[in-house]
Formats: sequence, C-alpha cells, structure tokens
Amino acid sequence: MSSSFPLYLLRRALWTLPTLLLVAVLVFVLMRLIPGDPAQLILGDTGTAAQIADLRAQLGLDKPILVQFWLWLSHMASGDFGHSITSGEAVLPLLVERFQVSATIVLVAVAAAALIAVPAGLFAAWKQNSLSDTVIVAGATLFLSIPSFWLGLLLLLVVGLKLGWVPVVGYVAFGEDWRAAASFLVLPIVTLTLIEMGVLTRMARASVIETLRLEYVTHARAKGLSELRVLLRHVLPNAFAPTWTMIGLVLGNLLGGIAVLETVFTLPGLGRLLVDAIFARDYPVVQGCLLFTAGIYVLVNLVIDLFYPLFDPRVATS
Repeated sequence: MSSSFPLYLLRRALWTLPTLLLVAVLVFVLMRLIPGDPAQLILGDTGTAAQIADLRAQLGLDKPILVQFWLWLSHMASGDFGHSITSGEAVLPLLVERFQVSATIVLVAVAAAALIAVPAGLFAAWKQNSLSDTVIVAGATLFLSIPSFWLGLLLLLVVGLKLGWVPVVGYVAFGEDWRAAASFLVLPIVTLTLIEMGVLTRMARASVIETLRLEYVTHARAKGLSELRVLLRHVLPNAFAPTWTMIGLVLGNLLGGIAVLETVFTLPGLGRLLVDAIFARDYPVVQGCLLFTAGIYVLVNLVIDLFYPLFDPRVATS
C-alpha cells in the first residue's frame, strides 16, 4: 500500500464534513416548510390554543429558527438525536434498530445481484451481438424497467398467496426466530436482487466491451493465452472499476430509499419509519432519519472511493 494512502484517506474523510453540514441545513429547512404543526397534530382538534402553545414550548418549537437549528445541530454532533415527538422514544436507538432491517435486505440483495450480474455482463460482452447477448440484455432491460413495488406485489400474489410458500404480512426479528425472519425477508431480497441485476448487468457489459477493444487484450490473445484466461485475468479486473462505482451508488441509494418496498412487505425498516414520521410531523425522527441516511450514503461512497485504486491503479492516492 502506498505511503500516501493515509493522507488520501484523511483528505477523503474530511470532504464528507461539508456534505453532511449541507445536508443538515437542507433537512432542517425542508422540514419547516412542510405544512402542519406537530403540536396541533399531537393534541388533535380538542387542543386549546393555550395547550398548543405550552406543548410548542416543551418541544422547543417556540424558539427562533436559528436557535432551533443550532440546538439541534449541537445535540446531533454529540450523538443526541433527541426523542420522538409522538412516541417519546430516543431517536438514535430507534434508527439503529430500524436500519438493521433495511441493511439486511439491501446488503444481501446487492451482493446477490452483483454475483449474478458481473458474470452475466462479462459473458454478454464476450458474446456481443449473439443470441446469448440479446437474451441477457433483454432480461436486464426488462428487470430495470419494472417498478420495484409492482414486482414485489406480483411476487406476494404468486409466491405468497397463490403458492403459499412464504408469509405475506408481518416480520420476526432474527434474534427471536431466524427461520421465520428469513421467510419474511426472502421476497423483498428477491425483488431487489432482480431489479438491481438489470442495472449492474448493463454496466458490467458496457465496461467489458470497452475493455475488450484495448490493445493489451489483443496482445494477450496474440501471446496464445486462452480466452478464459484473457477474460478473467486481463479484462475483468480492469473492467470492474466502473461496476464497483455503480455498486456503491446502488447500495447507498437503496439503504435510504426502500420505503416503498418496506411498505409493500410491511417491514419495520428505516424507510417506513421515515414515511410514518413525515405524516406525523415528527421533526426529530424525520431529521434523524434523513441525516442518518445521508451519513450512511456518504460513508458507503467513501469506502467505494478508498477501494477504487485497488481496481484501477490509474487512480492516484497522492
């Protein structure tokens, strides 16, 4: 490993701080622009003006906007995400608990999609313009075009209701019964795997096609190396870098953006928590969810950037 790698790591890590600060400002401002008063929602139509004013004071909503932002940001920096307005639960443990559900689905789905899509894209590029290439590209395009919620509902209807192979409603934690937990998560994982296979297959195919046209591949073939050796040793490592970047983007997006799928499968994940909190105008939970998601996205892309030089030596770490 290069001696400049620690400096590269530090520099990349420091660049995440302005990003998170900008996200924090946007999240705070956007939440205040949403119509509706949390105090009014909590008390309902029976709440008097005095009761609403008292509750707003308890929640800190009567303070100037800049003061509210500074207090929220300082508490966040110390790891205090506050408490839910509606349930009174501490926000950070709630986020971590819900994130475990979302992360399990996303990590397994993206890993499975990558393990299938990269070889499929490699084979399609090698057999470019053949029947095999056409079938793989058509399948990838089909899965890419299907909305995830529609595919999820279709799998629920066929596999869950018609065939009765898996339960269609509910969730069980792995700590309680791992078999039951797996049965509830198999359909969401299959849904995401099929959808993301389309994206990754097309990216892998395009990268491999571009790499196959380079001179060193022609030179390797001219030396008499077998086609399999050329593909696995010379083409795949050099073509994998763009696909690796796409995997990072997909992973970051899904970790914070599977609210629809969690709603379809009634899973208590981070996305569903965010949707419920928005409807309830639960400022601490919504702000915590969005900032937590942004932090995960930035962290994932930081890891992707740090590993990128391993796949593409042309990327300097100095």
